[in-house]
Amino acid sequence: MLNLRLYMLQRITALLMAPLVFGHLAVMIYAIQGGLSAEEILGRTQGSLAWFLFYGTFVVAVAVHGAIGLRTVVHEWGGLKGTALELFMWAVGLGLFATGARAVWAVTFA
Repeated sequence: MLNLRLYMLQRITALLMAPLVFGHLAVMIYAIQGGLSAEEILGRTQGSLAWFLFYGTFVVAVAVHGAIGLRTVVHEWGGLKGTALELFMWAVGLGLFATGARAVWAVTFA
């Protein structure tokens, strides 16, 4: 039952990430073609709740999706099982979340 839940959660996060990826790419293309500097980009994102929510959602989805995916790879290729496998998944997920959350905070509110 756990594997089915993780499978479904990974698919749900993929559905969530798809429009966020396209949105992120669109913003990057706009910024590059517009010739915006890093200072100008930060001027537009600092203090913005909308950008915080957009990229914060992205980070949560990526952390969950990536941790579940790596859990599967480590189990199938590395033979890790049981508690060690679950601890690995949680460590990866929390590490991805912490790294991404720090970046989102720096771009939107720091």
